[in-house]
Amino acid sequence: MKGKTGMYSIIASIVSSIILVVVFLALALLKNSGRAIPLYTNVDIMAGMIFVFILSMIVSASIWPGIIEKRMK
Repeated sequence: MKGKTGMYSIIASIVSSIILVVVFLALALLKNSGRAIPLYTNVDIMAGMIFVFILSMIVSASIWPGIIEKRMK
């Protein structure tokens, strides 16, 4: 059961981080599309996506194991 908890927490962390990256991408593209001169370049958006992914993985890797362990009991 311990091995399953670790696998489930990694999967949950990756999925939640990807969802946050997609939300970040959508908001950045929405902000850029409404302007005549784009506020952000593609490099800025990609760097922001990487930054959001890394930060959300750090946070979710500390949150998900506790949640999954409580649910498995």
